[in-house]
Amino acid sequence: MLLKGAEIIIECLIEEGVDTVFGYPGGAVIPIYDALYENKGRIRHILTAHEQGASHAADGYARSTGNVGVCIATSGPGATNLVTGLATAYMDSVPVVAITGNVALNLLGRDSFQEVDITGITMPITKHNFIIKDIEELADTIREAFYIAREGRPGPVLIDVPKDLQVNSTEFTPAVPRKVEPVVKHLRQKDLEKALEMIKASERPMFYIGGGVIRSRASEILNRFLDRTDSAVCSTLMGLGAVFSQNPRFTGMVGMHGTKLSNMSVNRCDLLVVVGARFSDRVISNPNSFAKQAKVLQIDVDPAEFNKNIITHHQVMGDIKVVLERLDSMLDENLDHSEWLKFIQNARRRFPMKTTTESKRAREILRALVHQLPEDNIITTEVGQHQMWVAQFVKSLRANRYLTSGGLGTMGYGTGAAIGAQVSHPRTRVVNVAGDGSFRMNCNELATIARYRLPIIILIMNNHCLGMVRQWQTLFYEGHYSETTLDTPIDWVMLAGAYGIKGMRISLDDDPEEKLKEAIGLGEAVVIDCEIPTDDKVLPMVAPGASINDMIGFVDLEN
Repeated sequence: MLLKGAEIIIECLIEEGVDTVFGYPGGAVIPIYDALYENKGRIRHILTAHEQGASHAADGYARSTGNVGVCIATSGPGATNLVTGLATAYMDSVPVVAITGNVALNLLGRDSFQEVDITGITMPITKHNFIIKDIEELADTIREAFYIAREGRPGPVLIDVPKDLQVNSTEFTPAVPRKVEPVVKHLRQKDLEKALEMIKASERPMFYIGGGVIRSRASEILNRFLDRTDSAVCSTLMGLGAVFSQNPRFTGMVGMHGTKLSNMSVNRCDLLVVVGARFSDRVISNPNSFAKQAKVLQIDVDPAEFNKNIITHHQVMGDIKVVLERLDSMLDENLDHSEWLKFIQNARRRFPMKTTTESKRAREILRALVHQLPEDNIITTEVGQHQMWVAQFVKSLRANRYLTSGGLGTMGYGTGAAIGAQVSHPRTRVVNVAGDGSFRMNCNELATIARYRLPIIILIMNNHCLGMVRQWQTLFYEGHYSETTLDTPIDWVMLAGAYGIKGMRISLDDDPEEKLKEAIGLGEAVVIDCEIPTDDKVLPMVAPGASINDMIGFVDLEN
């Protein structure tokens, strides 16, 4: 059939199973928006307040569903406004397809109105990108973009479509989406056998898991393999939820704001099995003192992660779920590491999480929140102290239900991600835990929440400062609070009201349980301004460059 380029874009999206796109119209994408108008019964468009909000919403949609998230922006500033969201998705391996308009082919390279080289700009922060210069290639390029976004280690892909190609016509032939198979091309039997030998020979095995476990949907087989190998396990920020927090094998988050138990266990184990994690500097801190008693076995789908930050003793390359399934099938009997697990349980009692005045209020609020939320909730966060408090104190996080910016650390991420999650899970309670500093960066998306009547709860942990930066200024910069005090008298409750959204306050003296029960019971959008002491800190903490064994502010019950 003969279709215009814009119509082909819509048909390809529907072909790929896309039911929702997020975006903001502009001159270079008017034909696409006209095609969306003509197909509004087949595909839904969510108008965000800003293109960055659209990219974060597509990201939240993708993380919470496991499907590809899609966003649309016009040329020039519309396209560049997607950059932070694409970088966020790239760092956390999230499958997103961004479609941007551009000036007509004959105007490219002439500094035309609202022209930017968006493929050049986004090359370092996308898995791949395309600029269409022949309408005959449009449909196949879109199909290839979706395949690339999903395949192997997922990531964002950008397609730039000049405006004249959106209105030109060509023959369109429907196609079945290319099936994405697990990456096992380089998975060798001898590598699996050596990995299993290392696990069997170990007396103190420790698994260090990351977001790759969640991306490969490997949580179930991971938990089974942990039981069969009788191993302990810790997690990065991105891996939280892959293992149930109350599992006695689980020692908590590892690294700068991890638990003393996890950091100590990593440095005491004789085998560190790294699954879908990339040895981030926030985890290893000082590489010269990280896991020095252990052999390191790394399992990952991306060979670029091998020997990048830490030299490993052995690697297994392949889809994490497939690798764990094959290792499990090769294990002829369950292993026994009861002495090691006993040591860890004793250490757990010795090194509890610190909950003095430095973080007591945050824990109290977050525990009250979880107590009132339905079990199938989704929690998103912005970036800062509140993000770490959620990671430390919320013990009900589950895979694809905790959405946070890990690699890029993007302030302003959480509200957009909450929109994407709520749109994809309309009957689920979605809560964005924010800081007042982060919420300044995305409060315009209250317009989106109001427009679509999304029942998102935004819990602002309001300490009237940029809390994490202030914490560093306190600990490492002699209390020089340069530009981190947020003393502008913003009334978040009145701001919410301006958008027609319910606003509430929780003061330092209020019982958070009562107020949160009321907010959740309303079944509608609520912004909660929750007072937090200005100098509360996220503890324990590893000073930058120190060994992860050397933690500030942990409790040792033997001293």
